[in-house]
Amino acid sequence: MKNKNFLIGDKVELIDDDVSGIVTKVESNEVIFETSDGFEMRVPFSLVVKIDGQLDVDLKDDILLEKLKSDLNPKQKGPSPKPKRQQPAMEVDLHIHNLVDKTSHLSNFEMLNIQLEHSRKKIEFAMEKRIKRIVFIHGVGQGVLKAELYTLFRRYDQIEFYDADYQKYGLGATEIYIYDQ
Repeated sequence: MKNKNFLIGDKVELIDDDVSGIVTKVESNEVIFETSDGFEMRVPFSLVVKIDGQLDVDLKDDILLEKLKSDLNPKQKGPSPKPKRQQPAMEVDLHIHNLVDKTSHLSNFEMLNIQLEHSRKKIEFAMEKRIKRIVFIHGVGQGVLKAELYTLFRRYDQIEFYDADYQKYGLGATEIYIYDQ
């Protein structure tokens, strides 16, 4: 993931929504900012732009180009189309007791491989069905499954991943966003 030179204190806005705020933290592949309402948002770099001072815009960014094209095209007369609702995220619970009946005969390595293979199948299914968002519920534990999931996610060019909504899932979940190819 590339750092788009966001700095703490920068004013930013979501590309596809009227939400803006001030950057409070920058991580390896996402920016965290506080909205004017006091809410903290965590989003991938590709979904946010600076709005104050000089803009750092990547014109090769497909999402940004589509947004710019739609904003520049004249609006058609007549009834306005219904706004698209954001598709809810598909949830995948990777706790081993949800994937197999008995675990007593399985080693930790075998359980991990079952969880990773299940994750891979869900990603492929989502891509085939054009599902954009998946939340993988992996739990906290020692972090082995989470680290292996991140390795799996990095194999796909069209996937960005980040911590899932803390209020809904706590620390034990990761959300991925799948871009169109």
